[in-house]
Amino acid sequence: MALRLFLFVGLGFFLVGQGRAQVGYKQALQQSLLYFEAQRSGKLPGNQRVLWRGDSALKDGGDVGVDLTGGYYDSGDNVKFGFPMAFTITMLSWSTVQFESQLSANSELTNALAAIKWGTDYLIKAHHEPEVLYVEVGEGGSDHACWERPEDMTTPRTSYSVDASKPGSDIAGETAAALAAASIAFNGSDAKYAATLLDHAKQLFDFARKYPGLYQNSVPVVGQFYSSSGYEDELLWAAAWLYQATSDQTYLDFLGSAQDNGGVRSMFSWDDKFVGAQTLVSKLILEGKVPNNGTWFQYKNNADQLMCNVVQKGNSNVKMTPGGMLWWQPWNNFQYTTSAMLVLAAHADHLATAKANLDCSGGSLGSKDIISFVQSQVDYILGKNPKGLSYMVGFGTNYPAKVHHRGASIVSIKNDPKPVSCQQGFSDWFNKDAPNPNVLVGAIVGGPDATDGYSDSRSNYQQNEPSTVNTAPSIGVLASLV
Repeated sequence: MALRLFLFVGLGFFLVGQGRAQVGYKQALQQSLLYFEAQRSGKLPGNQRVLWRGDSALKDGGDVGVDLTGGYYDSGDNVKFGFPMAFTITMLSWSTVQFESQLSANSELTNALAAIKWGTDYLIKAHHEPEVLYVEVGEGGSDHACWERPEDMTTPRTSYSVDASKPGSDIAGETAAALAAASIAFNGSDAKYAATLLDHAKQLFDFARKYPGLYQNSVPVVGQFYSSSGYEDELLWAAAWLYQATSDQTYLDFLGSAQDNGGVRSMFSWDDKFVGAQTLVSKLILEGKVPNNGTWFQYKNNADQLMCNVVQKGNSNVKMTPGGMLWWQPWNNFQYTTSAMLVLAAHADHLATAKANLDCSGGSLGSKDIISFVQSQVDYILGKNPKGLSYMVGFGTNYPAKVHHRGASIVSIKNDPKPVSCQQGFSDWFNKDAPNPNVLVGAIVGGPDATDGYSDSRSNYQQNEPSTVNTAPSIGVLASLV
C-alpha cells in the first residue's frame, strides 16, 4: 500500500507555465493535507489515507485520569507539544477561513476541516476544566534519546498542565486563538461544534488574562524545546480571532487598549504572533470597522512595514539567498517563510477586496504584485531553486529521501510488526544509508542555508526535519494560487 501511495504522489512534478503551474500547486495542496494524516496520534479513523501509519499513544493521559489521546506529533519525534500544535491549528484554520472557496473548488475543504478537527478534538480534551490546560504529553529528553515508531514506542508519556497556580498565558492564549479561528471554519458546516469550540476559546482567553505568566516557568520541561518569549502577543492574537468569531466589543476594546502591539516585527512564528494580530486589525481598518488612526493605525503601520521588508520593498528587508529564498535563520528556516507567505496571501486578499495597495518605501504594490512574490517563494520550495530539489517531500521526482522523522524512517508496523527498540532504531534505521521506507508526503523540511546549501541526511535535523508549523500555513498559501 505504501508503494502505491508513493507512485501516486510521484506524479506531482513541478510544471512551469501559468496553467501547468496551477496544476502543480493543486497537487502540492493535496499532498500538504495528506501530511497531517501522517502526523496523527491516537486511534486512526477508517478513512485514514496514509496507510503506513497505525494507532499510537492510546493510553495518553492515563497518568492523570484524563483522555489525552489524539492530536499531532509536532515534527520528527513522538511528543505532543501543545504550543506549536495550537499554532498549527490556528494556521490551518486561518488558511481555511481565508481561502474557503478555493479549497472547496479544488475538493480539499473536507480534508482541511478534517485536519483542523483532529487537532481541535484534542485541544478540547486538553482543556479538561475551565482553568486547566494540558500542554504536553511525552518527554522530549527521553523521546529524543530513542529512535522508535510512534506505534510501539516505549518512552514515558507524562502529562503536563498549567492551571491557576501554575499559569501559562501564552499557551492558553494561543489555544484560544486556535479554537476561535476553528469555530469560524466550522460555522457553516457544523454550528454545534463551532459553538463548542467558541465556548472553550472564551474560557481559555479569560484564564490567560486572569492568571498571567509564561508556561515554561510553570512547566520547566517544555522550555527545553518550545520556550515562549512572552504572552502579550498571544493575548492580542486570541482577542483578534475572538472578535472575528463573535463581533463582541469586549475583544475589540482589548485590542484597542493594548499598550504594546509589538512594533515592527522581523518574523511571524509559533512563538511570535504580533504580526498575525496586526494583520487581522489591518483587515478591520480596510473594512471600515475601526478608524485608521491612533492605536489602530499603529497596528496597520507595523504590519505594513514587516510585509514591505519581506517583499524586499522596505527599509530593513529580510535577507535573500543568492537563489532567491527568504532567509531568517539556520534552524528550520522554512517555518518563517510559509508563515510570512500566509500573512502576505491573506493581506493581498484583504487589499483586493478593499481595492487598496500596500505602500512601501520602495514602491506601491497591489494584491497581484504581492501574490507574485508569494508565488516566487512557493516555486522555490517546490523545486525552482539552485538544487533543483523540491523541499516538499513527495512532490515531483527529486525531493529529500532521508528526512529526520522516526515514523517515516523505520519500516511500517503494517509490514513488520516486530517491535523496534529504543537503540535498535538508531542502529538499524537512523544510521542506515538508504532512503526512508515510508514517504512522508507533503512534509516541508527545514530548508537550505543562507547560500542555498542543503544536505539530505537523517542526522541533519536543522535542515531536514519537517514540522507541522511548516506545512500548516502552506495550505492557505497554496489555496491562494490554485
